Amino acid sequence: MTLADTMRINPAFVELVRAMPKAELHCHLDGSLRPATLLALSKARGIALPHHEADALARWMRVDDAHNLEEYLARFEITLAVMQTGVEIERIAHELVLDAALDGIRYIEVRYCPALHTREGLSGNDVMNAMLDGLSRGERETGTVARVIVCSLRSFPWPHSMDMAELAVAYKDRGVVAFDLAGGEVGNPAHEHAKAFEYVRHNNLAVTVHAGEGDGAASIHEAVHQCGANRIGHGTRLREDAALEAYLVDRRIALEVCPTSNVQTRVVKTFGEHPIERYRRLGALVTVNTDNTMMSGVSLTDEFVACAEHLGWDFATLSAVALNAFEAAFLPYAARMALREAAVLDLAQLGRDVPTVFLPAGEEA
Repeated sequence: MTLADTMRINPAFVELVRAMPKAELHCHLDGSLRPATLLALSKARGIALPHHEADALARWMRVDDAHNLEEYLARFEITLAVMQTGVEIERIAHELVLDAALDGIRYIEVRYCPALHTREGLSGNDVMNAMLDGLSRGERETGTVARVIVCSLRSFPWPHSMDMAELAVAYKDRGVVAFDLAGGEVGNPAHEHAKAFEYVRHNNLAVTVHAGEGDGAASIHEAVHQCGANRIGHGTRLREDAALEAYLVDRRIALEVCPTSNVQTRVVKTFGEHPIERYRRLGALVTVNTDNTMMSGVSLTDEFVACAEHLGWDFATLSAVALNAFEAAFLPYAARMALREAAVLDLAQLGRDVPTVFLPAGEEA
């Protein structure tokens, strides 16, 4: 008999975690739609979906049966089909900020590849403006600060990455805070896109790279040493190279860790076996993120609660990791420190009365 057989998460602890000030640094727009919105937009376009009720669609969209990263990514064609007009993009971006605010998120960086939203005639500028309009409207309504990371894709030839890099730099002072390389790692090395990374760095834009998710530690090495990554998206397999692991710890190169997604894509077998705890104990600047709220079927609160449930993290540990995300945010130093200092005060207040993490099965909170 395991602990899960005799204990359950205390709902009062879940609500405490939801109230914690948090920052989300790794969230893909095209994987984070509201299921009801996907239904509505698909219906308006005449696109048939296998379910016509939001909860059932949400369960179907959650990618728990992927055999690898590529299978996980294939599901995005469903959401991209309803993200090809400015109205659609603006709505989805706006709703994402609203939902983030309800989840205790004070700051969010939303990433996407503008080129994937030009299939019906939108220009890159059209896509950027729609995205930024949606985020800024959500920010005004909730106070949650929302910024953009522009992604290029590994599987596309390098001129695509340069196009996305130029678009990112053009919007650097209008809400874009970083440039990223995403997509399947195997067979798509980051060095093929080095010119784009050189361009954004020379234009003083931050860099993050998906690495160590679908491929090994060598992919992370390439992201850091050939692309100049300031942060690493996922970084799950960093432990395969002890010297590189120490380098990231020492240089404070943050890890944007997405545990549930990593389980779903078979990077790790179970949540409890995730190396995030190893990295945290080594002193790495680890952050916890959703990756995709719809595809992974999680909120940021869910991810934090799962860390408590499966990794034994107490409120103090969760608070420290939450503060890491503010520290690693791609905001100007003064702005991110202001957010962090406000979070420190609120966490201290919340920490005065922390409920137990677990309750015996059947016992009420």
